[in-house]
Amino acid sequence: MNKFLKMVLSVAVFCFAAVPVMAYPDVDESYWAYPQINLLTEKGVIVGYPDGTFKPDENVTRAEFAAMAIRALGQEHTKVVQPVHFTDIDENHWAYSDIQKALYFELVSCDKNGELFRPDDSVSRAESLTVAVNALTTETITPAKAKEVLEKKYIDTHTIPEWFVIPAGKAEILGMIVVMPSAKEAELAAERPATRAEVAAVLFNMMEQAKLNPNAKLAEAMRKKTGEGFVIEDATVQGSIGTIPAGTFVPVKLNSYLSSQTSSGGVLYTARLPQNYVTKEHYILLREGANLKGQVLDVQPGKYFVRNGVLVLKNTLVTTENDQTAPFIGLAQIKKDRNWWMKFVRWAFKGEKLEVMTDGDVYMKLLEPVKVDLTNGWIYEN
Repeated sequence: MNKFLKMVLSVAVFCFAAVPVMAYPDVDESYWAYPQINLLTEKGVIVGYPDGTFKPDENVTRAEFAAMAIRALGQEHTKVVQPVHFTDIDENHWAYSDIQKALYFELVSCDKNGELFRPDDSVSRAESLTVAVNALTTETITPAKAKEVLEKKYIDTHTIPEWFVIPAGKAEILGMIVVMPSAKEAELAAERPATRAEVAAVLFNMMEQAKLNPNAKLAEAMRKKTGEGFVIEDATVQGSIGTIPAGTFVPVKLNSYLSSQTSSGGVLYTARLPQNYVTKEHYILLREGANLKGQVLDVQPGKYFVRNGVLVLKNTLVTTENDQTAPFIGLAQIKKDRNWWMKFVRWAFKGEKLEVMTDGDVYMKLLEPVKVDLTNGWIYEN
């Protein structure tokens, strides 16, 4: 009976997991922006409210939009070395880092002094579309050409701000302007605050266009980095993600001396990568110098006529160039290469004594796969 109940429960869980769950009760499949909202939610670009709703007609602040845009472009892990100073936000603001990244990638601009960002103001439709266009490499057009393109469709072209004319023209050429399906006549409504649904549609269009024609800084950031190093033949590459499979042996260099005769089980150790780990295509998975941490899992001294020494290390963490600390689970059993005669002597008479000198190399067997973004070195945690 117990087995039967377990089987029924397993089937129920499987069926529940297999049935697609609507992301939000106020956005069903018939809603005009449902595909964009659903996809961006799955990717973690946008989130709902604590009550589980999306509120598609609510507005979005400029700070929120900067954060969404950076996540939509996959650049949330980028480091900005020279931040711009603003008088209305500092490093304690929740979106400070994303705003700095938006500036670095030239999605938004500011004056030379960086006086105000206005993080709590609602982002306008013109601002959201301009950010989307700024993320791209586009053909140069004149204001006259932009107005010609826009006047064919939008009844309020003559009322939009001059700074928005060219971005709007480019957005129209690329099919990126969002018009509510319920609108009787197509309007740019440049200065109206963008709704959450409109923002989702704009970000989706930006993501699709950026895959083809990102701006120069984004193109460099989105490029998979290459280099020389220790080649992991079984590493796989899917899109921008590289995976080191479980069971892979990788070289590590210990930072301190360890011995089966003097070290103690449970003691912590540190190590580092002696060289880059790269795929067979020479995409860099992990960079030389990344720091490892773990503990000595098992130590047994070698003794005459008793046993060979045992020295086993278990690694748990890696800290990368991004200052990210992530799981890096591996096991290293220290052994020495011997010919058959010495193996017999060590086994029968004189137990092997094991040691690894400071800066000594050992091979670690990964117990869990490691997934890395090949564009920025960020490790995806399970």
